Amino acid sequence: MAPWWAKETHRGTPVVVKMENPNNWSMVELESPSDEDFIYPNDAVPKGGRNKNAKQLTWVILLKAHKAAGCLTSIAAAFFSLAAIIRRRVASGRTDSTDTLLTENPTVKSRFYAFIKVFLWLSLILLGFEIAAYFKGWHFGTPDVQMHYLYALTSGFAVRDVFGLLYSKWVLIRVEYLAPPLQFLANACILLFLIQSLDRLILCLGCFWIKLRKIKPIAKQGIVDLESGDGDGYFPMVLVQIPMCNEKEVYQQSIAAVCNLDWPKGRLLIQILDDSDDPTTQFLIKEEVHKWQQNGANIIYRHRVIRDGYKAGNLKSAMNCSYVKDYEFVAIFDADFQPNPDFLKRTVPHFKDNEELGLVQARWSFVNKDENLLTRLQLINLAFHFEVEQQVNGIFLNFFGFNGTAGVWRIKALEESGGWMERTTVEDMDIAVRAHLHGWKFIFLNDVECQCELPESYEAYRKQQHRWHSGPMQLFRLCLPAIVRSKISIWKKANLIFLFFLLRKLILPFYSFTLFCIILPMTMFVPEATLPSWVVCYIPATMSFLNILPAPKSFPFIVPYLLFENTMSVTKFNAMISGLFQLGSAYEWVVTKKSGRSSEGDLVSLVEKPPTHHRGSSEPNLEEMREEIKQQTQKASRKKKHNRIYTKELTLAFLLLTAAARSLLSAQGIHFYLLLFQGISFLLVGMDLIGEQVE
Repeated sequence: MAPWWAKETHRGTPVVVKMENPNNWSMVELESPSDEDFIYPNDAVPKGGRNKNAKQLTWVILLKAHKAAGCLTSIAAAFFSLAAIIRRRVASGRTDSTDTLLTENPTVKSRFYAFIKVFLWLSLILLGFEIAAYFKGWHFGTPDVQMHYLYALTSGFAVRDVFGLLYSKWVLIRVEYLAPPLQFLANACILLFLIQSLDRLILCLGCFWIKLRKIKPIAKQGIVDLESGDGDGYFPMVLVQIPMCNEKEVYQQSIAAVCNLDWPKGRLLIQILDDSDDPTTQFLIKEEVHKWQQNGANIIYRHRVIRDGYKAGNLKSAMNCSYVKDYEFVAIFDADFQPNPDFLKRTVPHFKDNEELGLVQARWSFVNKDENLLTRLQLINLAFHFEVEQQVNGIFLNFFGFNGTAGVWRIKALEESGGWMERTTVEDMDIAVRAHLHGWKFIFLNDVECQCELPESYEAYRKQQHRWHSGPMQLFRLCLPAIVRSKISIWKKANLIFLFFLLRKLILPFYSFTLFCIILPMTMFVPEATLPSWVVCYIPATMSFLNILPAPKSFPFIVPYLLFENTMSVTKFNAMISGLFQLGSAYEWVVTKKSGRSSEGDLVSLVEKPPTHHRGSSEPNLEEMREEIKQQTQKASRKKKHNRIYTKELTLAFLLLTAAARSLLSAQGIHFYLLLFQGISFLLVGMDLIGEQVE
């Protein structure tokens, strides 16, 4: 009998394989191998054991290899398909680089894009280099990234070939020259991140205290209706202004809303400030104003011949009218805003017997907040802005940034502060800061809402955010000397400089872009510089949780919100740099595109709920208005829409995905998942797959 070591031993897994053709097969595992299978020969299996066949293992391996090859083929086909889509869209000319309405200076844009492209190509080269090193035995896990270990690996005795010599030199360059400054920059961003997170936490605690103590501004005396015969009511002269520019989708709803404000006719004047350069739009708005004039509304139409200064120039021109001196307050509404009939009755009484009060700001509500994912994510940001930032600053500091609309100003405060200025694209913040420096106080009413629209396309939202983040940096440069010389307290000066401008307008977009879009992927290729897991995951998740508290129905979108905010940091960072260094794009104003989705619904509600009419007025023909809007909507629906390609976002997407692939070599789990999903987020935004398409 042959010795046991001469016998063929079995180490396989018994299976039954059923195969009809190479693409249709199934496999059933009968029994997993036990330790006895590796000890006893086939003919020496203990009683009760079964013989195994090693060929079965070969079949299993071949079949699994066939399945893996099919999976890899599918992945490759998906990547080729994605590349083909991108190539077709770029070839069609629908990229951000060909957009004539872009709010970016071409020179600045090209430099910023070139900077990102350099990082992408460098990361691709390093990824190939690291993969080759990995297969040659250079394995760096997180515990291995220590100085003495790296020097031991890169010593001359450890290097055996040319590639090893090159890689060892690269490791030494990383350790001695790249890692220290990168780690210093990472630590600086982490510090800024913690400071900003602390500020956000304090704001949330302030909001919680307001809710707990039920603190809210209360008018000293309520409104008494003059029509009831009581002459002691507080009904000062109020001017209502609606600045608009080529916004034919929404002009009817805003004009109808302000004409239905419940205020004595003789004490209210409505100015429609039309800056449209489209003759058709001008005619439609003029006809709408004429229609309401015939129905008894005290409304006038103004059109500037010289359209300088954008919205600020429009408002400044209107305030220069001779009849404005007869009015004490001015209420401002953008073209898509629809105040409720009692808006003035809930805001103007706060000015009574409060001579220091310069502004009463109402909260925004949104008619299209559930239209798509983009509007849902915007709702989270704006709900936090009004519920937390504006309310807390209004209660504890009597100061906040004017939102540009849905507010009532004391005209005396505007005049003493220098009036509207065209020097920035954030004229609302400009006048608010100057009024604060002159000692005027502000009130925010969280329970008074004014309905408006959110941008539904990424293109419109991107342009809006560019204006909102470049303007404050322009204003900071211009206002800093005035803040330092002003007579307000040192605490108020510190709040304006360090909290209002630097922390919330400059530091936030800076660290968001630098930390998560530059430093994090770089640490994958320079693993000697590290970002802790709590910085990458836990604190951002906590801050997102705090941001989403004012909009509890948005909790299912907390992860998309976190990723989208990091994605938008590219636009915000670029805008911040443009405003800070006075680049050309910082001075361009692009009107946010409106969809007018709320028009028909609001007019229906006006029909169902009869408006309050003044004496001598008649009811307007709302059915005719609704029919006109329906025809405009049908005409607009026939317009061709398309997606755009955003080159910076796409380039960053591939940069982050490359860094995610590199993180697999170092087995950095949480970093890999963040880079992967953040890269996918950039990819979706870069291909304009979020929000509505652009007409």
